[in-house]
Amino acid sequence: MAIDKSALPPLKVVWSDGALIIRGRSAVIDGVRARHARVLPDERGRLGEILRADDPWFEKFGQAYFTTTYPGVVKAWHFHKLQTDHFYCIRGTIKIGLYDARDRSPTRGEVNEIYISEHLPALVRIPPGVYHGWMCVSDVECCVINVTTECYNYANPDEFRAPPHENDIPYSWQRKDG
Repeated sequence: MAIDKSALPPLKVVWSDGALIIRGRSAVIDGVRARHARVLPDERGRLGEILRADDPWFEKFGQAYFTTTYPGVVKAWHFHKLQTDHFYCIRGTIKIGLYDARDRSPTRGEVNEIYISEHLPALVRIPPGVYHGWMCVSDVECCVINVTTECYNYANPDEFRAPPHENDIPYSWQRKDG
């Protein structure tokens, strides 16, 4: 049964790792991390570091892939039981929605929202068990790189899905004007 998302309490600003703003009801979801990415510009262009083996968040390498999303499209919701995701947006702007449905989590029921883009280079870490998805909020197709801790298992995917709009997740993808 879907909840009435028109009466949801507003998201407030909180912080992750002292750097990147995350909007949440009260706290950053346990295990979620976000940080500005290091970008080194010079007269030739830019070099951007996404994830390094000596990064405190690094667990192990599974695979890296990219995915694109057209303007206004929502790609949501799903979670993994084993895999940690690391999102980095290299083109356009995305609004990431996160929902903690984990039974034993200290932030169970918490919702977070994070904006990342080519203009705000950032890495977002999403641990297993946290529902996540995004919406392309730019006027151009966005391109997101995901560095995962597990390889995709074609025979038995580690993906557990909910519909993007009609569900029990207390989050609305509706654009917020004003």
